[in-house]
Amino acid sequence: MTVPVILALAHQHPEVKITVVSRIFFRPFFKNIPNVDFFPAHVHHEHKGLLGLFRLYKDLKSKGITEIADLHNVLRSKVIRTLFVFSGIKTAFVDKGRAEKAALTRSENKIFKQLPTMFERHAKVFEQLGFPVDLTDKDYGSAFLKKQDLDLETIRLIGEFPKPSGIKWIGIAPFAQYDSKVYPLDLMQEVIDELAKTKRYRILLFGGGKKEKELLDSLSKGKENVINIAGKINFKQELQLISNLEVMLSMDSGNAHIAAMFGLKVITLWGATHPFAGFLPFNQPMENALVSDRNLFPKIPTSVYGNKKVMGYEDAMRTIPVEKIVSKIQEQLS
Repeated sequence: MTVPVILALAHQHPEVKITVVSRIFFRPFFKNIPNVDFFPAHVHHEHKGLLGLFRLYKDLKSKGITEIADLHNVLRSKVIRTLFVFSGIKTAFVDKGRAEKAALTRSENKIFKQLPTMFERHAKVFEQLGFPVDLTDKDYGSAFLKKQDLDLETIRLIGEFPKPSGIKWIGIAPFAQYDSKVYPLDLMQEVIDELAKTKRYRILLFGGGKKEKELLDSLSKGKENVINIAGKINFKQELQLISNLEVMLSMDSGNAHIAAMFGLKVITLWGATHPFAGFLPFNQPMENALVSDRNLFPKIPTSVYGNKKVMGYEDAMRTIPVEKIVSKIQEQLS
């Protein structure tokens, strides 16, 4: 979720050199952003523990950094920014709005209202450092990562590329970290079956791990225009593929945000969580977030991340009709 904000920062403040510090897995997100370097934090190796964090601080300090923007505000990043404060470097950190989110997710006396998005919270950090970022300006041509070419391995998996005229690619990512955010697979099968009837759609299923791969195999079985790509290409290739979709159907999960980085139309399904907590994908309208019925399940959202189970709420996502999901996808494609 930092990517659209850093894109905007880089283009609206071209005089600024930006160093993104994160796990090496995320390097491809920032590869083609102007004035952005990526510095990998190896938190399980040379940057592990207090001594490792001090080593990371020394490595970063040698790059001549003049401001620190802490967009994570967790123990590791707090240690790093505190060391920079002692060095006289200006720092700012994200306010995650924990009290507001607690009020939104509590069972009793819930305050159900839209909270600032994480994009707005991240932009506030740069504003505090003297670099205001306008996230509403879609005309500067830099709000999204650019579409990427597919390599030969991915083309062989998917079939024809470039796409034949009239063919639309739909991505579906049916999994999430917590079960309370996963649309029931029997209903997802109905969604896929209905979409697969239209031969001008090519449906690509995203997931990871052996169990998810097996489940996706069952969802795609017997359908020529439904392709399970889980475990068949690497992460870099997945990004290339996602960038070429027309629309992504996702849970409240990382795939929704990855698709949004490329400016795709993203439809999200929400169970125990709710977009009011600030995690709606970038530049997506609220009507593309299909939420469970709060009249029947008034405690929603029960948590910010979906990690809290509430008895009797296991079937909340069954209140999102298959027909509504299919029609929303078709609406975006038209």
